[in-house]
This record gives sequence, structure tokens and C-alpha cells, in this order.
Amino acid sequence: MTVSTAFDKARADQRAALVGYLPAGFPTVDGGIEAMRVLVDAGCDVIEVGLPYSDPVMDGPTIQAAAQRALEGGVRTRDVLRTVEAVAATGTPTVVMTYWNPVGRYGVERFAADLASAGGSGLITPDLTPDSGAEWIAAADARDLDKVFLVAPSSTDERIAMTAAACRGFVYATAVMGVTGARATTSDLAGPLVARTQAVTATPVAVGVGVSTGGQAAEVAAYADGVIVGSALVRCLLDHDDPAQGRAALARLTDDLARGVRRA
Repeated sequence: MTVSTAFDKARADQRAALVGYLPAGFPTVDGGIEAMRVLVDAGCDVIEVGLPYSDPVMDGPTIQAAAQRALEGGVRTRDVLRTVEAVAATGTPTVVMTYWNPVGRYGVERFAADLASAGGSGLITPDLTPDSGAEWIAAADARDLDKVFLVAPSSTDERIAMTAAACRGFVYATAVMGVTGARATTSDLAGPLVARTQAVTATPVAVGVGVSTGGQAAEVAAYADGVIVGSALVRCLLDHDDPAQGRAALARLTDDLARGVRRA
């Protein structure tokens, strides 16, 4: 299933799609795969597999801590691809979220080919813009991989239009200025940013805004095509030394989030 298919299905159900993020290799490679399967079973429509990186400048402390544990555990790009393969086998669209440096080191053509072979749907590139991403765009287009770029409240209308035109799958609206992380309230910048983006594209717009509860998910789902949740899900695993308890907490939160996007 493609990312577009997941958004189309959610739209047909008159709701937003729920996009869940976890880093590969956390708490272990196999443990991470199990956790992502929990996300699928509990109601996520799309899974983001994070590629742990040693210099995560846009990530908050929660995701940084999980990525560091994964790196200390020896996770490699091949483990990320194995994770993608296992999660995509569930039939749920699976994309990789990564800084650009690891892809460049791996080799852009090689990464695109291996991601497609693993059943991955595409790539989210937070620090790569369309006007500097010609090599990735060509490699992705050759394999029909989704290209998800980011827009922000500070983006000009011209830049939003250019970025949205280059996206396939969805546009990632990062509506919190600063690093990632769960927040007590959602940003009042998110709604206007989504409206500005939807005005120039028919591609779905999904919002990453620090959502951590079903109520917040419902609030964002009222105006966005997709709700992206990362830090709150990672925190479920960080807060429990027992992996089974962590997965149980993950299932409860994901179910709450899924109910939220459905009642918006």
C-alpha cells in the first residue's frame, strides 16, 4: 500500500490519517520491530521509521535519547532497512525519516534501490530541501518512492508552493518552531500553516506539532489531513524498563490517538 492510498482511505472515512514514528533499533532492532507492529495493530495508518543519527539537530531530548541508545546498541542502516521490510510486510505504508548525511554516505542510488526492495514507500528528509535535493528526487522518481519535504510557519508562500509541488505522499507541516517533543498544548501556528499549504496543493498535509493525547490528535485532525506523533510514542518505551510494559503503554496511547483522529 502506498502512502497516498492510506490518506485516501482515511479521507474516505472522513477522518485524518494517523502517522506514528519510532526510531529503528530502539530498544533493540527486534524490539523496535515489535513496537512498530503494535502501532499498526493499534490504529496507525502510516509508520515512520527513524534512522538514528549522531547529530540530530532537529530532535528533542526524547527522540535523541532513544536514537543514542540505538546507536550504542550498534544499529546500522541495514538494520533500518530490515525494520522497514518487517513493518511494510504488515501492509501498512512505511517511510524512513532521516537526516541527509547517512543517505549520502550510504549512496543515494543504492539507498533508493534498497529502500524500494525492502518495500518502503519513501523518505522524509527534514534537512533536505527540494532545491538542493535533485539527486534524491531523481532516484526516488525512478522507483516511484514518496518524497516528503517540510514546510514551516516561517516559510514564504512561494517556498510552500515550491516545496509542496516537489512532494509525493504528503507534505510535512512542522508547526512548532524549535526541536521536536510532546507538548501540553498544540501550536496555534499549525492551522494557518496547513491552510496556506492546502491552498497550493491537493497533496495531503500532515502536521507534526507535539501531539501527545487523543484530545490533541482530534484538535489537529479537525483541520489537517494527517496527524504525526513521535516523541509521545517514544516516551512510552523510554519510561518502561520492561519491554512488554512499554509495548502495552504504546498500545494504549496509540489507541487513544487513533480514537482522537476518528472523532475529530
